[in-house]
Amino acid sequence: MFVVAGTELMVKQPKTREERADWLHRFCARALRGMKIEIRVMGVFPEHGAVISNHLSYLDIVVFAAIHPCVFVSKAEIEKWPVVGWMTTMSGTVYVARGHGGSAMKARKGMQAAVDAGLPVVFFPEGTTSNGSQLLKFHSGLLAQVIETGSPVTAAYMSYGFAEDNGPDASVADDVCYWGNRNMWVHVFKFLGLRGVRAEVRFEERPIDFSCLKNRKQAAIEARSAVAALAEKGR
Repeated sequence: MFVVAGTELMVKQPKTREERADWLHRFCARALRGMKIEIRVMGVFPEHGAVISNHLSYLDIVVFAAIHPCVFVSKAEIEKWPVVGWMTTMSGTVYVARGHGGSAMKARKGMQAAVDAGLPVVFFPEGTTSNGSQLLKFHSGLLAQVIETGSPVTAAYMSYGFAEDNGPDASVADDVCYWGNRNMWVHVFKFLGLRGVRAEVRFEERPIDFSCLKNRKQAAIEARSAVAALAEKGR
């Protein structure tokens, strides 16, 4: 699958964000079908604006891209991740370097360009992955930048599961979710051995109605509450 997708990328050399997002969409959809990973979508992926979600794994990017062409905003470290870093870079991902002054402002320009191209922008306000036991604090920097563009922000919630015949030592929290300082290659190979992996993504029906667009800390709290409400619906 990677050979076919990589060859297509080299031959066609997509120039625009739309072409790159479409390439990633088709590649991720084929990859998930090939790995027999089931995706269940509740609600509708918004056609424009921003989508914010909890963050559990490198697989999140593949799942969102498989559902709909989009552009991601991710931490700069992902650019160096094997496989996923290559995919996200080639698809036009906007990278943010945490702790670097002006990084969020630069990201705003990339997000605005994606919005202007008619592509939804996906990012993860937690800023890192978790094991799914609870939502982490939402950072306000990127959220404030996307609000400044005037784009609607829609909440989404991601969760995973797998078949019961994966053995007593297998768990979604450790073998599907990727978090902490784990060796990525070890995790990937163990993940590929799992059976019956399924992903569920819930989208809110309407964009978040922020009470105060100028108070970014309050906006982050309200965004987290919107994602948490979707998590409750899935339980």
